[in-house]
Amino acid sequence: MNTSEILRSALRALRAHKLRSFLTLLGVIIGVTTIVAVVGVISGLNAFVEKGISQMAPDVYGVSRFGIITSFEEYVQAMKRRPITNQEYRRLSSGLLQNAAQICAQGQTQAPVSAGKRHITSATIEGRSGNWSSVFHEDLAAGRYFTEAEEVAGQHVAMIGSKVAGKLFPDLDPLEKEILVRGVPFRIVGVFTEVGNGPSITQPDQSVLIPLDVVRGNFLPSDADLTLYIKAAGGPQGVEASIDELRAGLRALRHTGYNSADPFGVVSPDILRAFWDKITGAAFLLLTLMAGVSLAVGGIVIMNIMLVSVVERTQEIGIRRAIGARKLHIRLQFLLEAAMLSLAGGLLGVGVGWLITFTVSHVVDFPAQTTPAIVLISLGVSAMVGIIAGFLPARRASNLVVIDAIRAE
Repeated sequence: MNTSEILRSALRALRAHKLRSFLTLLGVIIGVTTIVAVVGVISGLNAFVEKGISQMAPDVYGVSRFGIITSFEEYVQAMKRRPITNQEYRRLSSGLLQNAAQICAQGQTQAPVSAGKRHITSATIEGRSGNWSSVFHEDLAAGRYFTEAEEVAGQHVAMIGSKVAGKLFPDLDPLEKEILVRGVPFRIVGVFTEVGNGPSITQPDQSVLIPLDVVRGNFLPSDADLTLYIKAAGGPQGVEASIDELRAGLRALRHTGYNSADPFGVVSPDILRAFWDKITGAAFLLLTLMAGVSLAVGGIVIMNIMLVSVVERTQEIGIRRAIGARKLHIRLQFLLEAAMLSLAGGLLGVGVGWLITFTVSHVVDFPAQTTPAIVLISLGVSAMVGIIAGFLPARRASNLVVIDAIRAE
């Protein structure tokens, strides 16, 4: 028998029991679907988070009351911390930190915004220090960024996000128009380019941005919590020294004991990436184990069905051996049947997994993706499961005694 004859024989055997073959595939389908969907979603998550992290230059880090929270206990402890105040921001900015090239601050609240007869019930009102644009780059669709001089002078100028502009000025150019934030007038000097959904330091699409001192004077209490962003002197190589200096300076301002934990949190791109890698690594391991269990169950089911098939086709195997088929041919046939059965389950699983990632990416607007590498690995794994599952039945079929097999009922 040549390879094509063995392949045709295997296909005939699978087509003869379509329902049984399909039910046999369920474990493999579930396992491969899990692999494709999980890897696709995690790949999308990585791109999703990287987009947000990339907003921070490698030499910029943040300091806040919370930092990165990984447990409820950490959240409770963070809630007990004092807010980072404007006084502390000013002290740090006045030359206390020699390893900081720039220090900018951010504070926010919610307030109603209106323009004429159009209203937004609750918009994000974000105050930023005037030097923000020297630390972060954000694209503008029109206009300009407000300046440090305008912040110092207390000018009522504002920048608005694309969605705010669309709601308040659907048919007009918003530049130089007036909006009311909780009844206080502001002149629009800039409009941000739409950035869409994603992890981000800010979400300018739905925000109104005004100078920090103006926000503090009109909408925030004097001890409002601020987030600081610090650009390290000396580039990325200077970040570690700058963080150490910041820790020492802020602990000194707060009279924190030498054996006490930091009463604030520090977040840098490297810290975020390490934290995210830890999360995705644990999630990937857990879901891979789940997929592995499904594939193992699918392999056991395939093995059982193939063993049943050997019993049902004992006489056929004996006749084929009697007319010249070798043990190798019998083994190859059953191995091919098991591999093809598992591979068919893999193809169906890839299809279902792709459908899941397609739905997530288009309906939820989330960058899940099924790459060719994921498809090839999934099909390779499913084929390997079939070969392993088919080894024992193939060996048993090929070792049948010819006379006994022909006489079998």
